Amino acid sequence: MDIRPFRAIRYTEKAGNLKNLVTQPYDKINQDMQREYYEKSPYNYCRLILPMEENRYQAVHQRIYEWMSERILSKDEVPSVFVCCQEFKFNGKTFTRTGLIAALRLYAYSEGVVFPHETTYSAPKADRLNMLRTIQKDLEPVFLIYSDPERITVEFFAEITKELPTIEVEDQFQVKHKIWQVTDPQKIIALQKAFEKKTMVITDGHHRYESALSYRDERRLQEEWAEDDAFNFHMSYMVPVQDEGLVILPAHRLLRKFELTDKIFGELKNYFEISELQPNAEAVEKYLISHKKEHAFCVYTAAKALGLRLINEEKILQITNNSSDSSPEVCLLDVVILRDVIFKLLMKLGELKIDEDILYERSTRVAMEKVVGGDAKVAFLLNPIDPEVIWRIAQKRQRLPEKSTDFYPKPVSGLVMMDIALGEKL
Repeated sequence: MDIRPFRAIRYTEKAGNLKNLVTQPYDKINQDMQREYYEKSPYNYCRLILPMEENRYQAVHQRIYEWMSERILSKDEVPSVFVCCQEFKFNGKTFTRTGLIAALRLYAYSEGVVFPHETTYSAPKADRLNMLRTIQKDLEPVFLIYSDPERITVEFFAEITKELPTIEVEDQFQVKHKIWQVTDPQKIIALQKAFEKKTMVITDGHHRYESALSYRDERRLQEEWAEDDAFNFHMSYMVPVQDEGLVILPAHRLLRKFELTDKIFGELKNYFEISELQPNAEAVEKYLISHKKEHAFCVYTAAKALGLRLINEEKILQITNNSSDSSPEVCLLDVVILRDVIFKLLMKLGELKIDEDILYERSTRVAMEKVVGGDAKVAFLLNPIDPEVIWRIAQKRQRLPEKSTDFYPKPVSGLVMMDIALGEKL
C-alpha cells in the first residue's frame, strides 16, 4: 500500500467564503442543488464537478485555468497529506469521523490491495474518464475504509487534531468539516509505514476509481512514465473501519410501477413472519431497530405497513444461491433477500431502471411520503448494513447489489484538488 503527499490545489481567500464554495459530491447533486450552488458564488465548486454547460469538460478545463491565473485557486508549494474530520448529528447523537486525505497508488482489483464492494455502470465511468482526460485533475477524493485494530493511525489523527485546523467549514446539512495539513516529512514517513501492509475497501467513488485506472493505463501507453508520476495515484479519503463515526444509512427501495397483490402477500407467509404495524415512520423504525440482528424489513403501501421477519434461512439460501455465486453471508443480506426472493421470485420483476422503475431513499419518513404522494406504489424499508460486514464481504472479492450502502456524511467537495498533469510527480 503506497500513499504519498501531494501539492494540493486549494481555494484562496480571494474566492470568498468557503461555505459558498463547497458542495456535496457530484453524484449527489440534483438539479435544484445545482442551481443553488451556481447562485451561491461564481467560484462554487459545482461549476467544476457538475457544470451546466453543454461542453462541460472544456468548460471545466477553461475554468480551472482562469481560476489558477486569477489566484482564485492556488497550488501548495510543499507536498502534504491532510487529516480530515467530520462532526455531525445523527438520531440526536453527535458523531465524529476522522480519516486521511492522501494520494493512494492505483491498484487493479486483481492485485488484492484495493477492493470494490458494489457493482458499477459504464455511463458514469465514461463521464469521469472524459473529465480526467480533459482536465488532468482529481477533483474529488475516493472514499475508502481500512482496518486499524492496533489504532496506530487513529492515535496519529488524535495527535494532529489537537491543533487548530487549517480549514474549517460547515456544509448545508450542518456537517462541520475540518482538515489539518501535515507537511512534516518524518510524520508522513511514519504514516506511510503504518499503511504499508493494509488493504482498502472502496465505500464511495467506485466509478471515479475505475475511471482513474483506465486513465492511468491510457497514459502509460501514450508516454514514457515513471512510478512516481501523479497519474498512477488518486486523491483518496481513508477512514479506519473501527471509527465510531463511520455511519451507514439505510437504502430503502421504492417501486414506482409495481404493486403487491393479494397473491404475493399470501406467498410472503411461506418465508416470513408477518406483523401488522401502525402505518407511520416511528412504528416502522421501531420494528427495524428491534430486529436489527435478524433478517427483517418492512413493506409500506398507502393502505398499510407490515413487518417481515425471515423464518427459514435454509430455504432462502437455496433461492439466493441459485441466482448468485456468493457466500452465505452475502446471500443472507437483507438487500439480497429482497432482490432475489421478493422482487425476482415472487413479483417476477426483471431489471429495474433507476428513477423509472425504482427509487432509493435514505429517510424512512420521506420514503413513506413518496408512496402517499403517488411517486411510488410500495416502499421496502431496510436496516443499514454494518461497516464490518461490508469490509469482510469485500475482502472475499464479492460485491453487494447496487445502492446497498449509503455512508453518511459524504466528504465535502472543494477543499482540496490533486494535479495529475504531465510532469507532476509525487
